[in-house]
Amino acid sequence: MKIVGVGCGPGMLTETAIGVISGADLIYGSKRAIETVRPHIREGCTVQEIRDYRGLGSLPDHAVILSTGDPMLAGLGYLPGEVIPGISSLQLAAARLHLSLAQVSVVLAHGRDHSYATEKTLLELSRGKIVFLVPDPKFSVPDLAKALAPAYREITMVVLENLGYPDESVLMGTPDNPPPPASDLFSLVIGDL
Repeated sequence: MKIVGVGCGPGMLTETAIGVISGADLIYGSKRAIETVRPHIREGCTVQEIRDYRGLGSLPDHAVILSTGDPMLAGLGYLPGEVIPGISSLQLAAARLHLSLAQVSVVLAHGRDHSYATEKTLLELSRGKIVFLVPDPKFSVPDLAKALAPAYREITMVVLENLGYPDESVLMGTPDNPPPPASDLFSLVIGDL
């Protein structure tokens, strides 16, 4: 099986990913991932929306599984098979903010304990890193800001919404005045920018 990163938004597919998708007979993906690659799916290909992620490891060897963003960044890269990366929200956020990826530490809060993500963010900031935080829609930016404010009042908090989409936005703030996400599809960059 092949796990293909479709990128974080339209136009973020690699040429390799396009080749795999256009040659596939069987594709699985989320609704958003399927819509992102629809122009590259050939006629006659069977396309299934993923409803249960637990059974993905037992799909046939010829299946192509679409993963939004890059499968190795909070994606489906844990599955067996060949992984074809896509352009991730991390890469696009770094480009938008002119950040070297060598300065960045990734913190995952997508489907995980949000208090752990806050503690990990504080640890990485204490090491002088810039944090790229991958949240889920329930993640509270105001709660994170409250935790950051005592020690990091002057740092920058950036909410990057809908990266790669026409309605993309970049909102900047501080722990005292955190930027409010208006979309469920967002990431955070926190640090001395």
